[in-house]
Amino acid sequence: MKLGFIGLGHMGSAMAARLAQSGAELVVWNRTPDKVAALARVGFKVHAAASAFDVFAQAPVVILMLANGGAIDEVLARDGPGFAALVRGRTIVHMGTTAPDYSRRLEADIVAAGGRYVEAPVSGSRVPAEQGALVGMLAGDPAAVAAVEPLLRPMCERTFVCGAVPQALRMKLAVNLFLITMVTGLAEATHFAGRNGIDLDVFRAIVDAGPMASKVSTLKLAKMVAGDYAVQAAVADVLMNARLIHDAARAAGIASPLLDRSLDLFASADALGHGGADMAAVVLAMQSATVIAPGRAPLG
Repeated sequence: MKLGFIGLGHMGSAMAARLAQSGAELVVWNRTPDKVAALARVGFKVHAAASAFDVFAQAPVVILMLANGGAIDEVLARDGPGFAALVRGRTIVHMGTTAPDYSRRLEADIVAAGGRYVEAPVSGSRVPAEQGALVGMLAGDPAAVAAVEPLLRPMCERTFVCGAVPQALRMKLAVNLFLITMVTGLAEATHFAGRNGIDLDVFRAIVDAGPMASKVSTLKLAKMVAGDYAVQAAVADVLMNARLIHDAARAAGIASPLLDRSLDLFASADALGHGGADMAAVVLAMQSATVIAPGRAPLG
């Protein structure tokens, strides 16, 4: 069976490569054709589609790894007369991150047109994507979820069924709330240590050896100490996620004080021109906001 894949962004490219390496026969389309060509050069069964419509014409299951709801609507021609014909008889797997309410409406439109819909956002950045170590969260009609879950195994170390749409995206936002506030706290601790003249290599070793260490903290702390902001999960993407969480919390009347302060700091990092840098660069927003004492060198 051919599997459609649309969206070869930062994460999508790594995820599609894992599928290709597993032997899946992929029909791929991306706005930037050179990314499809690069994937095809890997030497596996990758077919470059002429258009997004061509992907749906060839593949009964189509994975969307797109940046936002606007991009999804454009690809699906959702506001046009061709939408129903495009999705009828197809299973659409939404693996990006959007507002839960958007996903619920999208499911209703796809089902009404005779298609099937599965939410499948993932937890993890580019490195886990390259390693096939993402964590997948699925929601939708149980039969559709059961059919899609095995297709995600080359990309996901583990998958969890979360119930009906949009529970997978709500789960993703809850997980991301923890991630964002954790990395913000780690950045603040690193900034505090540097301003107090602490040896950052020793600080890093102590955190890595202690009970708070995790895969994320080890990776991000190493980047902060080295001043290495090569992107794995970009500041701009984290900022988008933080806004989605903020909006969902406000809509539900839920307090989110730590997330709200983190959102401000990521917005500051983005405004300083670090939107394309790794989320570890949130420490630069703290540096910018700090008045440096005479004779004290800035961190990094």
